Amino acid sequence: MLRDTTLASLSKGFEELPLRARLARMHEHIDGRMVFTTSFGLEDQAITDAIFVGDLAIEIVTLDTGRMFPETYAVWAETEKRYGRRIAAYYPRHDAVAAMVARQGINGFYDSVENRHACCHVRKVEPLGRALAGAAAWITGIRAQSSASRTAMTFFAFDREHVLIKANPLLDWSRDRLVAHIAAHDIPYNTLHDSGFVSIGCQPCTRAIAPDEPERAGRWWWEHDPSKECGLHVAADGCLVRSLAASDG
Repeated sequence: MLRDTTLASLSKGFEELPLRARLARMHEHIDGRMVFTTSFGLEDQAITDAIFVGDLAIEIVTLDTGRMFPETYAVWAETEKRYGRRIAAYYPRHDAVAAMVARQGINGFYDSVENRHACCHVRKVEPLGRALAGAAAWITGIRAQSSASRTAMTFFAFDREHVLIKANPLLDWSRDRLVAHIAAHDIPYNTLHDSGFVSIGCQPCTRAIAPDEPERAGRWWWEHDPSKECGLHVAADGCLVRSLAASDG
């Protein structure tokens, strides 16, 4: 099967390659439109730098939920200025946001997990579907170390929800390695990282974490499920897209 062959070719010796070589291999082996979605965290900034410096034909897009931190918009602008490139934004549908706010209130996502999932769907999941429409591959900044639920994920998987190859080129990187890479290459980063914000999402849903807390503890901190996700990386059955076998099971 062509898909299996592509995944096998991409995976062979992949962990031995530096980041820029990993992205170059993906660009070489994947036919069709490739999309990288950035939320301007450390992982995403490292990948953005590799794409722009390598002048790779990979689209970089962001999902602007309308509720991001001012510091996130600042690093977005700084990144565009540094590399002289634009990062395309996909926004939630205004009618869907209006209907949701009318139904649950402006901060209704605090009231229940169901409300929070609905907000994430309107502001992130639906725009992601438009961003990935017609794409052959989706590149993410997922790292296995960031949460226990992501440790079983693989570098490459076939995502049935979006019918494309999903690639996680930083999956095996530690946070220490990532921080060192950002510093070594003088890559712009979100200044909130200097104040204890490790995983940064929407402003109402993100807080700084204590040194002994897991990396994603600051996301939706009022919920108690340690595997909580926004829905971008979750299939219809509620499971993370992990591997070819798991996706096709």
